Amino acid sequence: MPPVIPLVPLGRRATLADLEALPSHVKGEILDGVLYTQARPRPLHQHILGLVHDDLCGPFQRGREGPGGWWILSEPGIELPGSPEFAPDLAGWRRNRLPTLPVDGSFALTPDWVCEILSPSNRGYDLVTKRRFYARIEVPYIWYVDPEARVLFASQLQRGQWVELGTYESHETPHVAPFDAIPLDLAGWWPLRRNRQ
Repeated sequence: MPPVIPLVPLGRRATLADLEALPSHVKGEILDGVLYTQARPRPLHQHILGLVHDDLCGPFQRGREGPGGWWILSEPGIELPGSPEFAPDLAGWRRNRLPTLPVDGSFALTPDWVCEILSPSNRGYDLVTKRRFYARIEVPYIWYVDPEARVLFASQLQRGQWVELGTYESHETPHVAPFDAIPLDLAGWWPLRRNRQ
């Protein structure tokens, strides 16, 4: 899969019209006026995204065996000044900041948490470009799920800098902020590896 590519506008900032002009097999985001493109997520990426979403949605969005109080969405469209469309793999908002979901259009409020599923093609983009962008817009927490290493990395923004909260392996059941009210069963996030013959 080709890596994430910045499409630098010629003397102008990228717009939603630039996104709409992309082919259907290409995903685009605009960060600080620059359009970045990549191939649509593959099945493994989508599978892990769904598992992480399901584990958090029950206790934190629905309040099932957990505290509730959150909206947690997969690939939500978010619109902020200079960035008319970007979509973390997962994003969450505390309901005391966002009492109801927008009915139409994009979110216009910085998330309280984002999560990116890493892959060989998007690793640099997620760990550098988007990480810096998330710090600039003051997202308080970021998680990276690395399917290849079977690891969860978590960071918190403190005084404009990312501070590592922890790195967790697949056999662990950690309590990870901001969802530290319940333990995470990381082993359930990884599909079984095929036996190589």
